[in-house]
Amino acid sequence: MERFFSWGYNNCGQVGSGTTANQSVPRKVASSLQSKVVVSISAGQTSSMALTDNGHVYGWGYNGTGQLGLGNTGNQLMPCRLVFAQPICIIQVVLGYAHTLALSDQGVLYAWGANSHGQLGIGNKSNQTVPVKVGTNERMVEVTACHSTNISAAKSQSGQVYMWGLCRGQCLLSPHLTHFTCTDDVFACFSNPPVMWRFLSVEHDDFLTVAESLKKEFDSKETSDLKFRVDGKDIHVHKAVLKIRCEHFRTMFQSHWNENSKDVIGIDQFSYPVYRAFLEYLYTDNVDLAPEDAIGLLDLATSYCEDRLKKLCQDIIKRGISVDNAFLLLSAAVRYEAEDLEEFCFRFCVNHLTDVTQTDAFWQMDGMLLKDFIVKAGRTGGFKN
Repeated sequence: MERFFSWGYNNCGQVGSGTTANQSVPRKVASSLQSKVVVSISAGQTSSMALTDNGHVYGWGYNGTGQLGLGNTGNQLMPCRLVFAQPICIIQVVLGYAHTLALSDQGVLYAWGANSHGQLGIGNKSNQTVPVKVGTNERMVEVTACHSTNISAAKSQSGQVYMWGLCRGQCLLSPHLTHFTCTDDVFACFSNPPVMWRFLSVEHDDFLTVAESLKKEFDSKETSDLKFRVDGKDIHVHKAVLKIRCEHFRTMFQSHWNENSKDVIGIDQFSYPVYRAFLEYLYTDNVDLAPEDAIGLLDLATSYCEDRLKKLCQDIIKRGISVDNAFLLLSAAVRYEAEDLEEFCFRFCVNHLTDVTQTDAFWQMDGMLLKDFIVKAGRTGGFKN
């Protein structure tokens, strides 16, 4: 049984202890959440939300504008489960000043609560006491809000960042495409007061940090001392950087290894997009790949014992999961012993069982893997209906 604690200012029941008395020490949240596996918590101005591992959302605290999504405006002193009109698996929930945003595993955005500045993104300024879809045709992979502002932001699968709400005094009633590449920048540039969760450089434009300089020199013909040749294409790198950043290369570039004396090393185990993404990750700490290519990078990360990269690949795959590729991703997770990803894909398949069993990927699954899935799905109630 999971134990979930909270404490602090509690005038509206936002601690979830069943009273409005302030709590100066950690206190167990009311029993409705104690038997659940809570995977994330979000706090607004005077309300709170919890997301459980099965995609259910619970809210408690102040509800004067419907930010708990319960269909009313009554405060809740204990966690109360939010029920959507249709069965939906939520993978992220965030709270703004008095509104709430949620993202489903299908990349659909939902919003509810205060909307006096258009922060729900539904094209008007009417408050909503139940979840409504946000008007965008793109599949979203990230949604962001802040307890001190009436701004909302989201990032699409293609990497585009949208914002809406009270942006520098102007009300944007629906998602507005920005030039940003990170949702953090929306709040740093447009909220009042500005809010930031990471460092920003305030140096002159012609100054580059160490990280920026390293990123700039990736695949540079002018400064590199080594090339990897993959699928007939060259990737220019620096031995010193690879040795510093990766144990695999630290071992490879020892004096008694043949690779240490080579100027060009051929790679035939992995595709060009995958190997290039891996090398670029060593220079930037970031990965930019489609979910299908991330499977190959997950294979590489497993082979090279790069645990952090393995986690990044799993996050990319989770954000890109769909009915059509769910069983393909589940098979990959099992093959590369990515237990967290395997559980995520399994739950997605169970939650969309009828649809995923109609796909080609389902019928192409390995026999033993298919049997294991059916047995496990049966044990978790996947066939109860």
